[in-house]
Amino acid sequence: MTETIPIASDHAGIEMKNRLVSELKKMGYQPDDIGGKDPQVPDDYPDYAHPLAKEVSKGQAKRGILLCGSGVGMDIVANRYPGVRAALAWEPEIGELSRKHNNSNVLVLPARFMSDEQAVETMKAWLNAKFEGGRHERRVEKIEPKDI
Repeated sequence: MTETIPIASDHAGIEMKNRLVSELKKMGYQPDDIGGKDPQVPDDYPDYAHPLAKEVSKGQAKRGILLCGSGVGMDIVANRYPGVRAALAWEPEIGELSRKHNNSNVLVLPARFMSDEQAVETMKAWLNAKFEGGRHERRVEKIEPKDI
């Protein structure tokens, strides 16, 4: 079965998102484009981060991709959801390590701070990396708060 990858951006990342959707298809994934649609119409990043993070949190999607200008807003919103480990990455090695060491399940890209080519390479590195487990497993298990 083909893995469906939800992907979303606010106005600042729409053009880059469209390129990533195309690359996901070439790689054999089924992208689920949650929005936005028009780079000329300012919109609000939480409107896209919430539905994507909810899908990942509920297990409806194994992983997803978010984009906004700096990536910070999307990252903050996504990480409010239980079980979501959103990682802001601006180069392939960071994306790869976020999977290998932190088992990230949402990749967040800062569209205003990287080229389309860098975004494609970072996404590919993230998608192709596997969680290493081992010593990293106990650290990942400590992420979810236990006392609130």
